[in-house]
Amino acid sequence: MKNIKVSKRTDKDPIPGIKRPVKIKGLILAGGHGTRLRPLTHTGPKQLIPIANKANILYCVEDLRDAGIKEIGVILGNNMPEKIKELLGDGSKWGVKIKYIVQGAPKGIAHAIYCSKKFMKDDPFVVYLGDNLIMGGIKELVRTFREEGADGAVALCKVKDPNRYGVAELDKNGCIIGSVEKPKVPKSDLAIIGIYIFTKPVFGIIRKQKPSWRNELEVTDSIQGMIDKGLKVQSHIVTGWWKDTGKPEDILEANHLVLDDIKSNIEGTVEKGAEIQGRVIIGKGTVIKEGCLVKGPTIIGQDCVIGPHAYIGPYTAIGDGCKVIGGELEASILIGGVEVSCGKKIVNSLIGANCVISRAEGHKPEGIRLVIGENSNIKI
Repeated sequence: MKNIKVSKRTDKDPIPGIKRPVKIKGLILAGGHGTRLRPLTHTGPKQLIPIANKANILYCVEDLRDAGIKEIGVILGNNMPEKIKELLGDGSKWGVKIKYIVQGAPKGIAHAIYCSKKFMKDDPFVVYLGDNLIMGGIKELVRTFREEGADGAVALCKVKDPNRYGVAELDKNGCIIGSVEKPKVPKSDLAIIGIYIFTKPVFGIIRKQKPSWRNELEVTDSIQGMIDKGLKVQSHIVTGWWKDTGKPEDILEANHLVLDDIKSNIEGTVEKGAEIQGRVIIGKGTVIKEGCLVKGPTIIGQDCVIGPHAYIGPYTAIGDGCKVIGGELEASILIGGVEVSCGKKIVNSLIGANCVISRAEGHKPEGIRLVIGENSNIKI
């Protein structure tokens, strides 16, 4: 990477050493049908599914904010967009300003980006897919973009099966020279992961794009269009973990990864005769009853009742207002308001809000795995 000349600090450029204006906006994509996550997405956008008791989209908001980006556009689809608005509001709760932009029917990532043209004006902007999670946030991506003075930047991650993703090809200086969506013969193992930085010229390129075989405007074509126009698109290779939470197993793995980094914080009540092992978070108003064993890393929200004589195993996230009465629960997510009293061992499960899972008469306990949408009532 070339040496960077440090510029003199001015009022317009308050951070030493950056060539590009400090102001960068953000764009979070919160549309799409979420078909791979049904039935959970029958009752709300996939970006609201919690990872370690926090909606996926909030990780995106916080990453943008922590990188110094305070003006954020949120692209809304047609799957209950009011739920996104209800959660995020005007953004002030998280120290940002949010503008909602309606895309409607999903016509591709590039189409969603084009919908933000009026909001972005002449400012560079970070695009963040609202169902992505990345270790360590995006501070480094934003910093190097500012310093390098490029026309775009793309976050990349090495993967074992690059033909499942958009793939980037780099030159010796780390600039992207090729961008292809799901190539049969990938030229690298670097997947384009859903976090990009663009400047104003991208809108003109998208306007001239043609839909792909999926009838969508592909962002990989937008990146290639910038390269073909002679614009500089730099790369940023993620060295930690990255997850696209598009399927139940991906959400459970992301939950596992986030919980690996938690620190213990017990605000609820742990009754005499209950045992806590490892790193566990227990929210206010929650009671862990006698005879329970809770092993971390685990997070339990507010106003829950666990037990008596229940086992909560590692990598479990229990949302607010849940009841787990006896039985065993491990490596699972209970989204909120769930009641489990089936006496069975539930593992690797994703259970929607306000479900009731109780015991059916005449069946012996055995391990089960569930993916259940909101407001379900199941006897097992």
